[in-house]
Amino acid sequence: MTKKLDELAPTERLLAIMARLRDPDTGCPWDLQQDFASIAPYTIEEAYEVADAIAKDDMPHLRDELGDLLLQVVFHAQMADEKQAFNFQAVAESICDKMIKRHPHIFSSRELGTEIDGAAAQTLAWEDQKATERALSASETGRPLSALDGVATALPALMRAEKLQKRAARIGFDWPEVSPVWGKISEEMAELKAEIAAGDQDAMAEEMGDLLFSVVNLARHLKIDPESALRAGNDKFERRFRSLEKDLADQGHIPVELDIKTLEQAWKNTKNKENP
Repeated sequence: MTKKLDELAPTERLLAIMARLRDPDTGCPWDLQQDFASIAPYTIEEAYEVADAIAKDDMPHLRDELGDLLLQVVFHAQMADEKQAFNFQAVAESICDKMIKRHPHIFSSRELGTEIDGAAAQTLAWEDQKATERALSASETGRPLSALDGVATALPALMRAEKLQKRAARIGFDWPEVSPVWGKISEEMAELKAEIAAGDQDAMAEEMGDLLFSVVNLARHLKIDPESALRAGNDKFERRFRSLEKDLADQGHIPVELDIKTLEQAWKNTKNKENP
């Protein structure tokens, strides 16, 4: 006897709902039109909404956003199941196996004699295990092995830059201290200024990329997450700009009516309110 949806355990219920939505005969037209590529942007968006709820320390919101992210996993798994590639259970089994393999000090320490002291040591062990897995994958496919293998191209640019730099640093391609990083930033700024003077838009864009990459390197050496730092900078700018708009509105003005000198002074006033 088939159980009703409300009689199923939550995970089974979610899987059944997605299967119903993707039913070729009775499913939802929008859900049936989707494929991996069309759903991918929603998956990324939901991950950012999870991060936003965490930043706001909003537990009810976090619960809901984690549900939305879980739905994305179920959606992709359902489409893969339809192609007879894998299903949700295979996804869960895969991550279980991976977590056990990457934590031998927890699950196999007695057998392997593995001891790891502290989170930093665990991070190194985790990276070593991933490097071993990448090497095995490369040998199985016959392709050349690179220290940069596995850094996803779809990552946000700042995050990807940091990961690429960390991978290179693991094989010694890194400055031992922060001073040379400042020099590299100055060098990239000079090259950008030269291309601005030359008026070459493509070259300007390339040098801007090099400059941003160098700034990420500085953040890494200072042990600052560049993605989080920029997100905080965005939030600060938004907060101050909204305050500026309110202050001007209280004075009977809107920003577009004012010249840049007046706006700059209003901006300084706003900052001074925060940091008297």
